[in-house]
Amino acid sequence: MFKDLFTNITVLVSLLIFYCQMTNAKPLTRHSPIRRKITVGIAGGLLGNILMYYSISIDAALIDLRHIPLILVAFYGGTLPALLSMLLIILGRMFIAINIPAFTSIILIILVTAASLILAKTTLSKKMKIFLILTFDNFIFSIIVSSLLHDPYTLAYLIPFYSGASYIGGFIAFYVLNVLRTNQMLFKKYKSESTTDALTGLNNYRNFDEKFNDLVKTVIHKKEQLSLLYIDIDFFKKVNDTYGHAEGDEVLKQLGEILQKCSRSFDIISRNGGEEFTVLLRNSSLTEAREAAEKIRRSVEKHSFQLKNNHINVTVSIGVACFRETTDNIYNLIEDADKSLYQAKNTGRNKVCIAVSH
Repeated sequence: MFKDLFTNITVLVSLLIFYCQMTNAKPLTRHSPIRRKITVGIAGGLLGNILMYYSISIDAALIDLRHIPLILVAFYGGTLPALLSMLLIILGRMFIAINIPAFTSIILIILVTAASLILAKTTLSKKMKIFLILTFDNFIFSIIVSSLLHDPYTLAYLIPFYSGASYIGGFIAFYVLNVLRTNQMLFKKYKSESTTDALTGLNNYRNFDEKFNDLVKTVIHKKEQLSLLYIDIDFFKKVNDTYGHAEGDEVLKQLGEILQKCSRSFDIISRNGGEEFTVLLRNSSLTEAREAAEKIRRSVEKHSFQLKNNHINVTVSIGVACFRETTDNIYNLIEDADKSLYQAKNTGRNKVCIAVSH
């Protein structure tokens, strides 16, 4: 019996791991699209049928963990996937045999589904919900099996064994699913943080560098133009010294929002470090890049930056370079834009300077 129980739990955990890998990007929730709920509901029903195949034989009774996938989809997905899983499990059981034990197991599945849906919506803790759902399943099973079997000796170890198996399988399934989802969320978070500036939500320098190198190949292959705006906040140190670094961070965040509003959806906007930002404009001429830079400069100049207790105004200096018009070698684009930025800062600030054509 224990060997068969181990097999049941192993199959359950293995298929849960497979499911999590397949739905890594979009785990099931009560707010998931209907299509996803249908897919997961069907998957839960199939998993229940697979677990029925590995049923544990105890005298004249067959027990398994088919109800665990049903509880999972009801708990996380709500009514639709739960009903789909329930129907598939019922059909699978009827396919095995149509008899009194089959009808009683159907009654058990229906009641467990209802209890899972009701308890999942309560304000109880997650562990308590799981415990009560499994306890209800064990209670109904005990009543049903007691009405079918009249051998006290068999009931004496059948009911405790089923209850223990149900609790163990249920808590292991929820634990494994929770650990897998937590690890996936952490992986996504760390992956995002490795490419995204935490303060502004823009690309960080690492991601800028990767995207620039990818664009280089595309631009050369398609014989396109590529423009780069290099942007720096004027006298940003004075903002930090006067209002504090927390307020300086707020200026950076609001500037990031301005850059997004002033740029096209496919432009690549990055915070390259400190108060320096860049905008990569694919297939943009020098004229278009200059216009984009002026739009940003004017927008920043007119914007009143809302701090905690103050409104302040800041300006930016922008350097512009364009591959094929100011820069013959695309790998010099960053350097040329950077040089033109320093020209803007050294000749008065709050202005746009164009790289000297080579």
